[in-house]
Amino acid sequence: MIQPAGPYVVLNTESGTRQLSLVGISCWTVGRSDDNNLVLPDRWISRNHAMIQMMETGEFYLIDLGSRNGSFVNGRRVSVPVTLADGDHLTFGQTELEFFCATADRLEPSQPQVDTELTATATLHIRRLISVIVVDIRDFTVMTRQLDEKVLSESIGTWFRCAGEIIGRYGSRVDKYIGDAVMAVWIHGADGVDSEEMLHIMQAVDALAKMTGQLHKKFPLPFPLRIGAGLNTGYAMVGNTGTGEHPDYTAIGDTVNSAFRFESSTKQLGLDVAVGETTYEYLMRMQGTDELFHRYAVNMKGYDNPTVAHATTFSDLERFIHLQNP
Repeated sequence: MIQPAGPYVVLNTESGTRQLSLVGISCWTVGRSDDNNLVLPDRWISRNHAMIQMMETGEFYLIDLGSRNGSFVNGRRVSVPVTLADGDHLTFGQTELEFFCATADRLEPSQPQVDTELTATATLHIRRLISVIVVDIRDFTVMTRQLDEKVLSESIGTWFRCAGEIIGRYGSRVDKYIGDAVMAVWIHGADGVDSEEMLHIMQAVDALAKMTGQLHKKFPLPFPLRIGAGLNTGYAMVGNTGTGEHPDYTAIGDTVNSAFRFESSTKQLGLDVAVGETTYEYLMRMQGTDELFHRYAVNMKGYDNPTVAHATTFSDLERFIHLQNP
């Protein structure tokens, strides 16, 4: 059997072996529904069961999407996104797959070695103005100690799936799944960020908070879940890791790193949302910004001097959004 170039998964069935090449896009969905990249006709599998995502580092993650019967890697149930390794066995319902991602020591001598550092550098070639949100589940570790594995994986998988749907609704996509957090990027035009774009981003944060706060009504959680959010706007190097028909943009740089730091600063401040100075300047074009966002100096990891953040609560964020749509 000829192996595909690059990473791929293998599905062994009674009718033979199927292969899916994981090249060309950065996200592959798995489930019974026909809208998935890998459709599995297994009644034990949910319509939208799981997702395999490639990061800009070349790592692959498996994310369960709140499936009823779970996703397993080497026999262990997935609750938060897990890194896949070459040769891992994936189980969805009663279907078994194998994940392969050749490394340098597995390449045949006749195959050329690819300079991954050069490839990554070549991909990230456009400097663009972006906005980045990072959303993190609060008290996640505390919750994991109080839930059985099935409820944990199904509830958190549902959170990841709903987070992806909300972010897509407001014009972006999840760029990273990191433990109990997600990151999304909005790419702006050369003229800056207009008020409608910025409003969509704030509406996404508001919707994420509301969705999170309702999960305990669907699952027997020990307490209502909460999130914190960091938002930053600035220039970053942006690359297209997809194809012309299916572009997948990813971004790196201080603008991205600062978004993570702003999210962490909400814990210092005892607030829900923190935004950077440039984001705040764009928000100032809208009604109610100076009343509902307040200025703070926060100490952020990796920065020598305090950084200015503008922060608020989710209830004030909701008031801010309503002011834009009276």
